[in-house]
Amino acid sequence: MELQNNQLSIINHQPKLKVCGLTKLNQIKDLISLKTDFFGFIFYEKSPRFVLNHLTLEEIKSIDHQGKVGVFVNENVEKIIDISKKAGLNFIQLHGDENNEYISNLKENLEKNIEIIKVIRIGNNLLEVKNQLKKISNLKSQISNLLFDTDSKSFGGTGKSFDWQILNELKIDQPYFLSGGISEENITQLSRINDQPFSLDINSKFEIDPGNKDLEKIKKFVDELSREATD
Repeated sequence: MELQNNQLSIINHQPKLKVCGLTKLNQIKDLISLKTDFFGFIFYEKSPRFVLNHLTLEEIKSIDHQGKVGVFVNENVEKIIDISKKAGLNFIQLHGDENNEYISNLKENLEKNIEIIKVIRIGNNLLEVKNQLKKISNLKSQISNLLFDTDSKSFGGTGKSFDWQILNELKIDQPYFLSGGISEENITQLSRINDQPFSLDINSKFEIDPGNKDLEKIKKFVDELSREATD
């Protein structure tokens, strides 16, 4: 798949874009027109953006796109497999405390064309982040991408960014998504990261209210990304 063909960090190029927390079909159609690369659907019931409160699995499956990402938090493996089939997902994003055994079991039972993205939640403890990376270091063949997000007790959705300089202290040998409070205001700080993100993951900073995206703001952000890439 395309992600596997991009194993090296993308430097001085425009990163891909993932819009997460989607709940409205009409907005998804508009984002497809904007050539958005990845669409995040949250299957975590405690999230204010829990997609099944708004869309059915059949409606998600009907979306004609190869970047549909299902976001799960410590979910039962059998349930993820069932949802992935019924919703026609292309990627599974694990946003909880899933261990190596869990990830291996999931990968073994998923359809072969579905990739796994593992989230690394970053707080102020650099050693803890390094330990998280070390624990999954032998799963490179089962995890296509990492995703770095701001740590929180609620498993994401803080709207706050972590100190991106921390990434320069890590050995990152897989393409990764950068998440957590990304906005027009901090996009220029991307240049300070040595190993550039494969994709940016935006959510709450581009909403009118949870799950309802501000499409005009996203369009402006896409334009700004293009300008940053050509400067």
